[in-house]
Amino acid sequence: MRVPRDDYGHGLRDRIEDGLLAAAICAAQRLPYERRVPFMGALTARVIAPAAGYRKRIRENLALVCPDLPAREVARLCRAVPDNLGRSLIEIFSPGELAERARRTPVGGPGLEVLDAATVAGRPAVLVTGHIGNYDVARAALSARGHRVGALYKPMRNRYFNARYLRAISQIDTPLFARSREGLARMMRFLRDGGMPCIVLDQRIARGAKLRFFGHEARTALSAAELALRFDAPLVPGYAIRRPDGLEFDIIIEAPIPHGDPQSMTQALNDSLEAQVRRHMDQWLWTHRRWKRAGPH
Repeated sequence: MRVPRDDYGHGLRDRIEDGLLAAAICAAQRLPYERRVPFMGALTARVIAPAAGYRKRIRENLALVCPDLPAREVARLCRAVPDNLGRSLIEIFSPGELAERARRTPVGGPGLEVLDAATVAGRPAVLVTGHIGNYDVARAALSARGHRVGALYKPMRNRYFNARYLRAISQIDTPLFARSREGLARMMRFLRDGGMPCIVLDQRIARGAKLRFFGHEARTALSAAELALRFDAPLVPGYAIRRPDGLEFDIIIEAPIPHGDPQSMTQALNDSLEAQVRRHMDQWLWTHRRWKRAGPH
């Protein structure tokens, strides 16, 4: 059956999906922040995740790359991963509170002084992260420390929800660069001017390099390493890891990846993220298709 189209040529399904998400977010926003975040986490884990098939996707990914994981742990992750996703979503749609908390969030790690030195010298740096914890907290915290942090983002398929999402992340910090020809051109000018783009690396790119992640082939974009080489900029992994209380974070800036060839540099980034994910399995987005063989989702 063909999906009905509205007058603008967009799917009715997208409008329905946007309406449901907007209603959930609106309901959560009525609560104080300390209750809002766990509420949205629980709603996502108990209602949205089963309806959207998230648990099936999580199980497929874990069966591929962690086949020896005990069944009890798999079941826990099927609840905890959507919980973190829901928390991250409502944090993004609470931009004022998120930015204020980010200003108070500790930032540490051996790469921090490298980023500080680059900013003082007016030189570019490339910050690389993944879908773990809540990466928007990291860019907000670094911006509060005086860094010029931009973000490369992939527009969502649902353009109605994408418009809401873009408004929210724009209130957290700017500039933002869409993953498009125009957006990449703007990001390169930002780098040339001494800026620090934040790039989320762990999305499957059909034409990406055949690298390894959790021991399996994972198509990965080389663009972050190529930009670091082109602009002679440090390539620095950084992560915002959620604390056990579910509300606060620790921001970890790791040592820069040594310059070499783009493939080996990007593999080192994959290895860095994998190590963080193994330490915090419930905070990574196990719902997306990182490996081609993980199932048709």
